[in-house]
Amino acid sequence: MCRVRQAPAPLPFDAQAARRLRAALGMGPEHVAHAVRASYGLPYVTADLVVAWERGAARPGDAELTALAGVLWCSPGDLIGRPRTLREHRIARAVAPQDVARAVGMDLGAYLRTEESGQWRGTERQAAELARVLELALPDLVAVTGREERLAGLLHSAVTTRWQAYVRPVARLTGLGRDVLAGALRALHEDYQGHMAATLGWGGGSSGASESGREFLDRIVENFWAAVGAGAGQ
Repeated sequence: MCRVRQAPAPLPFDAQAARRLRAALGMGPEHVAHAVRASYGLPYVTADLVVAWERGAARPGDAELTALAGVLWCSPGDLIGRPRTLREHRIARAVAPQDVARAVGMDLGAYLRTEESGQWRGTERQAAELARVLELALPDLVAVTGREERLAGLLHSAVTTRWQAYVRPVARLTGLGRDVLAGALRALHEDYQGHMAATLGWGGGSSGASESGREFLDRIVENFWAAVGAGAGQ
């Protein structure tokens, strides 16, 4: 039975950036549309479609976004904003899926299924190659290889119990040095406990402390990377 491949989700698109870049080049929507048709072989792109992109009424697909970036003399990443998924990172870097698959040693079909499902099943060596070819920062690599949820669970336990017990498992997950991690986890633990103690001290009771602590835990991964960056910069 033939498996029907689902259409990829629309890319995030920064409509204001597209409009700003076009204006900076002194081009009208009709000029952009003509260049996309002539240089990238997309005959259906009209000035009205370009205007719809810039107003947020429509979003360009993969090929359209790559063409638009070429016409506006920018990278696709300038039109995406902050990439989140593996596919978005690849397109932001203007790297063909064939090149990523070759770099990480995957069959092209297997790599495309990875992008489609959002489930990374590669080895550590393949993950390192993925980071290299897509120039991924460590937080992005952890996210696109499906380790962010597990990291959040470890961090949740670290700040609510004994942080010392979680240095080794977080090191295995992220590849960070234990000295940096020890400082980051200690800081997060103290910060979380401070949130809890402060809200109790303000007379908010356990409900107030619970809400403040919950907000801290909701942002635990973001707080962790900030703490790691602060520790590494010392």
